[in-house]
Amino acid sequence: MPVPVRTIPVPLGQPSFADLPRCESLDALEADVAIIGVPYGVPYDMAGAAPPSSLAPAAVRAASLRFAPYLHHYDIDFGGELLAGRTVRMVDCGDVAMAPGQFRDNQRATEAAVRAILDRGAVPIVLGGDDAIPIPVLRAYDGYGPICVVQVDAHLDWRDEVHGVREGFSSTMRRASEMPWVGGMYQIGLRGVGSARRQEVEDARAYGSVLVPAAEVHRRGIDWALAQLPAAARYFITVDLDGFDPSIAPGVSYPAFGGLTYVQVFELVRAVAARGRIVGCSVVELQPPVDVRNLTSLLAARLILTVVGAMAHAGQIGAA
Repeated sequence: MPVPVRTIPVPLGQPSFADLPRCESLDALEADVAIIGVPYGVPYDMAGAAPPSSLAPAAVRAASLRFAPYLHHYDIDFGGELLAGRTVRMVDCGDVAMAPGQFRDNQRATEAAVRAILDRGAVPIVLGGDDAIPIPVLRAYDGYGPICVVQVDAHLDWRDEVHGVREGFSSTMRRASEMPWVGGMYQIGLRGVGSARRQEVEDARAYGSVLVPAAEVHRRGIDWALAQLPAAARYFITVDLDGFDPSIAPGVSYPAFGGLTYVQVFELVRAVAARGRIVGCSVVELQPPVDVRNLTSLLAARLILTVVGAMAHAGQIGAA
């Protein structure tokens, strides 16, 4: 039975992402890029039922207003206008309607919303929420594969279950590997001690996931790291903000020293867009209550514009 698609539009008086037009209903969506928030996830205990990351979509929208006046300005990083001089239709679709405690229903609602965006021909940009969010997001791509999932994250996320929960934030990439339309996987920024045991590392390698530790990126350079990127026609980028170094992304659940820089991830995004079509992106695990001067919210907003800019410069979206 089809799941009704329900979203909560950004209320008047609250900022939309980069002051973009607001979409009241996905049935009427006309856009190249659709921003949509998914505030929650799948918790491992009662304390995680309403995690600090539930505040993230609103925080990213607020931080993004700093960039709103400059969407058509010259971008030094791209060496041209941010949107490459193209007319790119971007809208903010608000948040997926969530029901307290109904985690499986919330996943189905998320999947249905992303599927609706894809069916309308737009590229979904998802604001999490925790790192369980990409599981239902990727399920919506069953008719749009094969895709290669590119993950920026400090952690491997290959746990089969935690406390009996199989679709929480430590199982994202294992669940993705089980989807037939996911045809490749690239995980960059890995470091430190986290959720992975030896078995999870061996399972990821046996699947064929390309594992790129942050230390190797620093030691051998981003060009070396990009040479490991699997060839694909379509890529989905998912970013857990703890993949960045905590000096620039302090507002995360599990900060880990030695993370990636913005420049390294910028080059990654641009390389992905140059090699294949970016069919979606999620940015997750921002925790606004522990952020410092909104640095992590600003980083998330800029990263989203980087993804959109890379697609525009590659000629994937917008009219010349």
